[in-house]
Amino acid sequence: MTVLETERLILRHLVPEDLDALARIQSDSEVMAYFATGVRSREQTADDIARCQQLQAEYGYSLWGVILKQNGEFLGRCGLLPQEIAGQGEVEVAYMIAKEYWGQGIATEAATGILNYGMKAFDINRIVSIIHINNLASRRVAEKIGMRRDRLIQFSDLKCWLYATGALIKIASSNPGLKLC
Repeated sequence: MTVLETERLILRHLVPEDLDALARIQSDSEVMAYFATGVRSREQTADDIARCQQLQAEYGYSLWGVILKQNGEFLGRCGLLPQEIAGQGEVEVAYMIAKEYWGQGIATEAATGILNYGMKAFDINRIVSIIHINNLASRRVAEKIGMRRDRLIQFSDLKCWLYATGALIKIASSNPGLKLC
């Protein structure tokens, strides 16, 4: 099921048929360098897809497959995740794109759509992003979508920056390239 569309992308629910493509991406040590879980096996990736389906059913959001409209290629997974940080419930915008698509604005485009979708569809005032302190590319994406560094946190035994929209940061309410489904 399609969740939203941007100019170049379709974001849709993850399905078991995404296993091969997602497992290829999650087995890349460069892609997974800043994730606490590290490289994921095919079986772990299958568990990840099942977990996303469970979160989708429970919360109405999760990580979604990122599909290139031009050719239908699976590029990664991005979406919203419920998180607990220092005892407080938060909603995270998370993104992971295949290495061959880095530097093309794909993560920024997907994250912008997700941020707008989350704020509109779920009336969320604050969305965060948890980013390993050395992940400069992800920090740039967070800054491009209007997030600001909130504080340094310990997350899954990693030092991470918590980026947040905050109540005072407004995301453009009319994005002509965004189609909510």
